[in-house]
Amino acid sequence: MQSVEFTKLNDMSSSMVESMRALRTNIQFCGDDVRTILFTSTVPDEGKSTVVLDLARSMGESGKHILVVDTDMRKSVIIREYSVQSISHKQVVGLSHYLSGQNKLDEVLCQTNIPNVDIVFAGRSVPNPTEILGKKYFTDLLEYGRSHYDYVLLDCAPITAAIDAVLEAHYCDGAVLVISQGEVSSRAILDAKNQLVSSGVRILGAVLNKVRMEGSRYGHYYGKYYGSYYGKYYGYYDRQEETPSDSVLAPVIDTVSNAKSKVVVKKKSRNRSGGKTS
Repeated sequence: MQSVEFTKLNDMSSSMVESMRALRTNIQFCGDDVRTILFTSTVPDEGKSTVVLDLARSMGESGKHILVVDTDMRKSVIIREYSVQSISHKQVVGLSHYLSGQNKLDEVLCQTNIPNVDIVFAGRSVPNPTEILGKKYFTDLLEYGRSHYDYVLLDCAPITAAIDAVLEAHYCDGAVLVISQGEVSSRAILDAKNQLVSSGVRILGAVLNKVRMEGSRYGHYYGKYYGSYYGKYYGYYDRQEETPSDSVLAPVIDTVSNAKSKVVVKKKSRNRSGGKTS
């Protein structure tokens, strides 16, 4: 097993820590049969990889052993964004090397400086990831993860950009859709949800990411609901200002089937007779 170090792993703010704790708890309450979880998004740059790594950190700190598998062999950002370095100064090999038969599983597994978290990086970019994902090597990797870790978190390519996530979802216990505030339409979200449905995977829900809790309709909704609930149990509110903190992650998994009503809010207007029209 290789040893690597994340040199740009910043400390999470107190509000982010609590958000991840809530997310972790919600996932655990999905059942003990949900251990291999796929994370995808509608479009690139919705913060999916950050959510996966921060969740893995939170789970690791709680004593769970986590395996993160970066399956985005088209355009992975983890090594570059987090400035990952090999302790032995050797080339870091990853999933594409393993699935193509160039390296064995124990050669692509990496022990990290994140407590209780190991990772398999995406490896070299390949033009045909869908073909090598269909090989038995991939199912062997997931079986190994189930046998040696409490949770396996798969960081997948955006589902509308590639079919990879649909293929991988078939082998997972559940899927989570990461949605960035204000970057995707409700139609695109529902299209992404329907693609996951077509794979037969159990959809655990969605994470609303990059949320500015103040000065937005999301802030009003989450501040009103989660302020009273999570603020009481998790300290989500700032105690001095009594306002929601600037968390970039809404601390909840909501059902994807409700995504349309959360993204598009139609306000009721009054007609001339004083009645309400929708």
